[in-house]
Amino acid sequence: MQNVTNRVNERGSAGVKFLIVLAFILLVANAGYNYIPVAYQGEAMKSDMETAVLQGMALPGNVDPVKNVKERLEKAISANEVPSDALVEVKKVGPGVNAHVNYTIPVSILPFGIYRYNYVFDHTATPSGLLLKQSGS
Repeated sequence: MQNVTNRVNERGSAGVKFLIVLAFILLVANAGYNYIPVAYQGEAMKSDMETAVLQGMALPGNVDPVKNVKERLEKAISANEVPSDALVEVKKVGPGVNAHVNYTIPVSILPFGIYRYNYVFDHTATPSGLLLKQSGS
């Protein structure tokens, strides 16, 4: 009792499936390779902005907080590879200083420029907490 049949249409399907899965994995890896550094730099920029605003407010003496925050933001912009055409605004609002940065970076998600994603960074850092309450009273 031998139940062997000749299934011609099933031959070679494992190799094709493997190539499809491999191509999908390579596309996802390429997207991650291009997107993750840009997103990481964006999050690092947000953190640096919050730090710049808080440290600019905490300086004692007759130091201009707006000028100090601008200087700190310039360092953060160069460290996080922010494009030179980024919109950077620092202004005094009430007892605090607000910093706003906005830029767009095109990220190649699919290879050969088939699909580009525009990573938009738009963040406003405002001081909060005990430091703001002390300077306002």
